[in-house]
Amino acid sequence: MSTNYKVADLKLADAGRLKIEWAESRMPVLMALRERAKAEQPLRGMRIAGCLHVTKETAVLVRTLRAAGAEVSWSGCNPLSTNDEVAAALAAEGTSIYAWHGLSVPEFYWCIERTLDFKPTLTLDDGADLIFTVHSKFAHMAPDIIGGTEETTTGVHRLRAMAADGKLKYPVYAVNDSETKWDFDNVYGTGQSSLDGILRATSIFVAGKTFVVAGYGHCGRGVAARARGMGANVVVTEVKPTAALKAVLDGFRVMPMDEAAKIGDIFITATGVRDIIVGRHFESMKDGAVVCNTGHYDVEINLGDLEKLAKGKREIRASNEEYLLRDGRRVYVLAQGRLVNLAAAEGHPSEVMDMSFANQFFALCRLAKNGKSLDKKVYELPPEQDQELALLKLSTMGMGIDKLTAEQERYNSDYSAGT
Repeated sequence: MSTNYKVADLKLADAGRLKIEWAESRMPVLMALRERAKAEQPLRGMRIAGCLHVTKETAVLVRTLRAAGAEVSWSGCNPLSTNDEVAAALAAEGTSIYAWHGLSVPEFYWCIERTLDFKPTLTLDDGADLIFTVHSKFAHMAPDIIGGTEETTTGVHRLRAMAADGKLKYPVYAVNDSETKWDFDNVYGTGQSSLDGILRATSIFVAGKTFVVAGYGHCGRGVAARARGMGANVVVTEVKPTAALKAVLDGFRVMPMDEAAKIGDIFITATGVRDIIVGRHFESMKDGAVVCNTGHYDVEINLGDLEKLAKGKREIRASNEEYLLRDGRRVYVLAQGRLVNLAAAEGHPSEVMDMSFANQFFALCRLAKNGKSLDKKVYELPPEQDQELALLKLSTMGMGIDKLTAEQERYNSDYSAGT
C-alpha cells in the first residue's frame, strides 16, 4: 500500500469502495474504455497529476487511468468537495492522494504541490489551479510535462488568457469545450446536482418560490430548467444580451440583480465572475432568503459585504449558515458560497460524468501519443469524437438512431442541388 497520501481517515475506505462500485455500475462507457485499456496500455509510462473533485465518479476515472498503465497522484480542486470515504478508498488502493473535506486555503495548495512531487508528465485540472501552480511556482517542471487537460469553463477561460498572453508553457486540451461535456455535464448535471445540494442543505419547498438564477450559460440554463420543473417561478439575471434573450424566449423573466434581489426567495450564481451578489443586494432581500453558488470559485457571492451587514452568524444545519442582519432579517448562505452541488451534495450524477470523464481519458491518451508535437496553446477535441462518444452512450442505454443513405450523403455534398 502506498504511504504517499493524506486523507481524513483511512478507516472510511470500505464505505468509499461501495460508493465507487455504485458509480461504476452507472458509468458503462468509461468501464468499457477501461477494459480496452487494460490490454492496450495507452498510458503506460505516464505520470498523471490530477486536481479534480474527489467524488465517486472521479474515483472511477482514477481507476481507469491506472488500469491504462499510468501512475497517478491526486488532489481535490475545491476545499469542500472531497468525499472523505472515496479519498480513503483510493488511498487504500495505492493511489497517491492528498485530499480531505474542509481544507484551509494553505492546505488546499499544499495538497496540489504534493501531487507534483513525483514529477508528472501529464496534468488533469478542474479550474486550472494545478496548471497555474506549475507555471507560477514550479516552472522548472514545465519542460518535462507533455500536456494537460482542463475540465471546467472557469479553467478554460484562465488558460485561454494565459495562452493569449504567451504564458502557457505546454499544450492543454479544453475537455470542457467538447459537446459531450458542456452540453450535458454543464446543463443536465449542474441542473440536477445544484437543486440536490439546495434541498439537502435546506429541505426547502421549491414550488411557488421565486428562484433567481444569475447567469444563463450552460450551467445556469440547466439550473433554471430544473427549478421550473419543481414549480418555481424562475428569474434570470444576465449581462450578455443574447443570453438574456434566450432566457426570455425560454419562458423566464429577465431583470437586473438590483430588481431580482427584492423579490427572490432562492438565489444561485452560475457566472464564473466575482461580485454578482453584493452588499446592496443583501440589503434589499426578503427575510429568509437563501443564497448559494454553483460556479467554480467562491467569489460570486461577496460574503465580506454580508459579514459587515450582519450582527450574528450561526450554522443552522449542515452546509447552511444563518446570517442575522441588524434589522432582524435573516439570510441563509449555503456551502460557504462554494459549489453547492459538491459541497452540500455529491456532485453530478454518475451517468452524466460517464461522458465527461471519457473525454478526459481520450484527451490524456492523445497527449501521451502526440503531445510532444503540439504547440503550447489550448486545443479542442475533434467533433468526430463527440459523435462517437454519444453513439456509444446511446448504445449503453439500449437506443439506436438512423443512418444516412448513400443518396442522402451525396445530396448533402451536392452544391448544385436546388428547387
